[in-house]
Amino acid sequence: MATSRSEDVDLSILDDATEAEAAAIAAAVSAHLSARAAAAAASEETETDWEGKRWGFAGKVARLQNRDVRVPADAPTNPWSAAGRSSRF
Repeated sequence: MATSRSEDVDLSILDDATEAEAAAIAAAVSAHLSARAAAAAASEETETDWEGKRWGFAGKVARLQNRDVRVPADAPTNPWSAAGRSSRF
């Protein structure tokens, strides 16, 4: 069984796998790891925060629900999620 170790990934391929099968497995794993890294980088880039927006959200809750709320800094930044949790603020 051949083993390759890179970036905390332990890849083992059976000894009876053909060279083409081993190459296909390695390519699939490489593509998966690349896609996962790209998704992680994209989520870091698009990560939004409440800076300047949570006060606007609190104002919207005040207008629509006729009550004053204090939106916590760790509240969800997704508008739908935040709206669903507005009763907890």
